[in-house]
Amino acid sequence: MITRFAPSPTGPLHLGHAYSAMLAYDMAMAAGGTFLLRIEDIDQSRARPEWEKQIHDDLSWLGLSWPTPVRRQSDHLPTYTAALDQLWNAGLLFPCYCSRRDIAAAASAPQEGAQMGPDGIIYPGTCKHLPRPSQRPTDCALRLDMAKVAQQISYIEQGQTYIIPARFFTEAIGDVVLARRDMGTSYHLSVVVDDAAQNISHVIRGADLEEATPIHIILQKILNLPTPAYHHHRLIRDQNGKRLAKRDDARAISKYRAEGATPNDIRRMVGLPAV
Repeated sequence: MITRFAPSPTGPLHLGHAYSAMLAYDMAMAAGGTFLLRIEDIDQSRARPEWEKQIHDDLSWLGLSWPTPVRRQSDHLPTYTAALDQLWNAGLLFPCYCSRRDIAAAASAPQEGAQMGPDGIIYPGTCKHLPRPSQRPTDCALRLDMAKVAQQISYIEQGQTYIIPARFFTEAIGDVVLARRDMGTSYHLSVVVDDAAQNISHVIRGADLEEATPIHIILQKILNLPTPAYHHHRLIRDQNGKRLAKRDDARAISKYRAEGATPNDIRRMVGLPAV
């Protein structure tokens, strides 16, 4: 078993991150496997070296260890570009020049009716039928033409097989962005490429990312990459039932550390057994 924890260095890790990382670590260790740390820093406008260092410090303090060197997405941009080229040359991508405001306006037109998908409003197809340039453009977003790739898929979630019909992809997901103009890639594309590159066998992550899983599996299929097993765990919430966010510094791991908490205290807080 190979699991991973893949945070973005855009703020402090909180109790929810601690739970996800420790669960992935515990599962890998119980199976005699490997736990990997990956830094998802494709958004260089928000990533900060100090947050990356704190990620390492917090996880080490929790008692986790991992092989080095750690994979950092910003070091592998050519790998994502190669995947985009593969999809572009297969005719599966199209340029999109729409802003979020454009998409919201088009999708809310009376004849359309805005529908929500994993990435927000389902793309209404505004740019889909524009003339397609011969070369892959880099001055706009690139979207996956979902109608061309939609197919029935199956995957393993916590030991059970789930089947998703082809129509789900066109009706409930739509043409997702695989490259943003300012990044040259996207979360969906980079996470799929990274998981394959690192031979991840089990993806352990929060339930808030479960609706993105069909997107990732479709990409695995069309890029001829293996599909891991998935385990989407419960979310750690505050006293009002709201899931934690990085801006919720009151529950940052570093704050508990400074106040004298132990790693086993953190484990008890999130409902994991002490070690």
